[in-house]
Amino acid sequence: DSLKFDPNVAVPELKDDQVLIKVGAAALNPVDYKRALGNFKNSDSSLPTCPGYDVAGVVVKVGSQVKKFKVGDEVYGDINENALNNPKAIGSLAEVSLSPQQSILVLGGAGGVGTHVVQLAKHVFGASKVAATASTAKLELLRNLGADLLIDYTKLNFEDLPEKFDVVFDAVGQNERALKAIKEGGKVVTIVEPEIPPAIWYLLNSEGAVLEKLKPYLESGKIKPILYPKSPFPFSNAVEAFAYLKTHRATGKIVIHPMP
Repeated sequence: DSLKFDPNVAVPELKDDQVLIKVGAAALNPVDYKRALGNFKNSDSSLPTCPGYDVAGVVVKVGSQVKKFKVGDEVYGDINENALNNPKAIGSLAEVSLSPQQSILVLGGAGGVGTHVVQLAKHVFGASKVAATASTAKLELLRNLGADLLIDYTKLNFEDLPEKFDVVFDAVGQNERALKAIKEGGKVVTIVEPEIPPAIWYLLNSEGAVLEKLKPYLESGKIKPILYPKSPFPFSNAVEAFAYLKTHRATGKIVIHPMP
């Protein structure tokens, strides 16, 4: 009675000496249900927690001090060094990220972030359907990037569509509306504060390991950089570039080049 699926659990923050694992399988132990009964409350992590000790999976991120493991390594073990002494609040019975055959709606698909999310969802994660919003003039760009469903936000409210999505990625700050566009059990991930629960706010964490994972897709051209058509701006015109940035209507990334 005390267990339920909670879609609002954030991805654990990674310390320098830790790795983040994408769980392939998790095994249960008696300690898992005994924790739920409060048998170890004097030494347990604060509730609520995600249960699960035993894990087998793949490393998806490594801390700066980690030398033994790299992204892509298959690993197994117990995520808690001491089973009863302050076990981790986020156990192995948790899910994260977009899985193949899931559908996704990208709000702001033609922006600097959105153009990459559309491509990653389609060409890397293998989403079953990629929908994206943009103004009329930018819809063809979304089609070229791989979007299956083009939504002109000047003519249609995406939340009124009969079709709902497994994931909505909000790059424009509309997560209250986005929550109306997800399937039961679906998720809203937003990069714009304030997030409205159960939407999950994601803060960029740029690390070498992440860039290494993206490198083959970027260098092969599978994921293409999209630049604002007026880019690049010379350094002397940086103020003008900021003016375009503040409109929140720029397509792709605004680039300053050359630098003095």
